[in-house]
Amino acid sequence: MADFQKVARRDEIPEGQGKVVEIAGRTIAVFQSGGKFYATDNTCLHRGGPLGEGHVKENVVSCPWHMWGFDVTTGLCTVNEEFKLETFPVKVEGEEILVGI
Repeated sequence: MADFQKVARRDEIPEGQGKVVEIAGRTIAVFQSGGKFYATDNTCLHRGGPLGEGHVKENVVSCPWHMWGFDVTTGLCTVNEEFKLETFPVKVEGEEILVGI
């Protein structure tokens, strides 16, 4: 069972954007897309870019370095399906966003 930790308030992550957080020594990116929140590993599998600094459109975050896309709901890369990010469960309790590790 995942250990959920508070990482942000809803108003800290605007639609289509992300926030980078540290949980248990890991760097995680938390995104809002379609009014829902998702969490993935922050490191792009292509060249190590910071995914949390990318923009999300239709559930796909684009890495700001080389524009590789990853589906924030599944972690699958849209450029090469051999690549998949680790994803993490997210809960929203009131105004607080919690991510499970």
